[in-house]
Order: sequence, then structure tokens, then C-alpha cells
Amino acid sequence: NSAQTAKDTSPAKLPELKAGEAVATFAGGCFWCTEAEFESLRGVREVVSGYAGGEEANPTYEQVGSGQTGHAEAIQIYYDPAVIPYDTLVKGFFIGHDGSSLNRQGPDVGTQYRSIAFYRTPQEKAGIDAAIKHENESGKYSRPIVTQVMPFKTFYPAEGYHQGYYYTHGNEMYVSSVSEPKVEKFRKRMSSWLKKDLQ
Repeated sequence: NSAQTAKDTSPAKLPELKAGEAVATFAGGCFWCTEAEFESLRGVREVVSGYAGGEEANPTYEQVGSGQTGHAEAIQIYYDPAVIPYDTLVKGFFIGHDGSSLNRQGPDVGTQYRSIAFYRTPQEKAGIDAAIKHENESGKYSRPIVTQVMPFKTFYPAEGYHQGYYYTHGNEMYVSSVSEPKVEKFRKRMSSWLKKDLQ
């Protein structure tokens, strides 16, 4: 029936920042995956899927998907740095996607799936640069890391129906065949940082 198929196409609301909290923003492929990955980590209160890295204001999923807006699918993470440091989030970012893959993550191809780490302070930029150096020297990839390192400007929250998508669409082929293996791999490699109910 139509009540079940109607989807919330208005942009999600960003949460209020709580005292002592910080915000981190990354783009690492399909946000259905990356949102679920980072929501697994303790110290992370909320993760919002959205768009960042382009110039166009208030883009829609369809516009971003066309590759014409300059935006990438991104996530914004609200976290407690006293529980989980920024550098650990950066580590998770590189575990959760292939930073050596240009404009592509798995079956998803286009500039909207490119790898971007956004920084808000010089310390964050230094942490990202150090992580990229580590990734390049690790021998894990045959190609160099192509992650863009950009100063944070604006994050546009995606439509409501994208939020928490991984948890509500587990029966979809893409989620079960692409997202689930990625999220499981991430949780294995970040096991010491998982929330209690996932340990």
C-alpha cells in the first residue's frame, strides 16, 4: 500500500551539538555503508548521511547521483572525543573504504563516490595526512591513496529515507551483497572500539 512505499524526501535535521562533543565529516563511497560502520563505534552518538565537497546548495540525491553537483555522498559524525579520538575515526575511515580507488567504491562509480577527508583544524589535517602516509607505506594497496583532503565548508543532510537505511533495508540485494560484508569487515577490524551491544 502507499503508506508503506511513501518515503521521506525532505532533508534530515542535523542534531544539536552537545557539550563536549565534536563533529567529523568523511566521504568514502555509498553513505548507507559508511553511516552503519561509524554508528558501530562507541563514543559516536549519531551519524547523518548527506552530501559534501561540492558548491551546489541543498542538492537532492538524484542531483548528486548525476555527478554534476561536485558533491560526494558523505557522513557527518557526532562524537565524544574523550571516548573516541579523532585519529581513531580517521583510522576507521581508511578501514571502511578503499582510499586508493579513484571515483569508485566497489560497484559504485562516479565522482559522487570519491574519497574525501574533511578537516576543521590544522591538527585534524595533520592527522589525516599522517594516516595517508601510513596507508601509502603499508603496502596494502598497489596504487597510491587518492583521498582528497579538504577544509570543511558545508554538509547538506540527505533526505530522511536515506538515514539508517542499512538497518531498515537489509532485504535489498545491494544492502545484503555489498553493504553487509563491508560493515562486517569494518566491525572485525575495529572490534576494540565497538559499542557494547556489538561486541
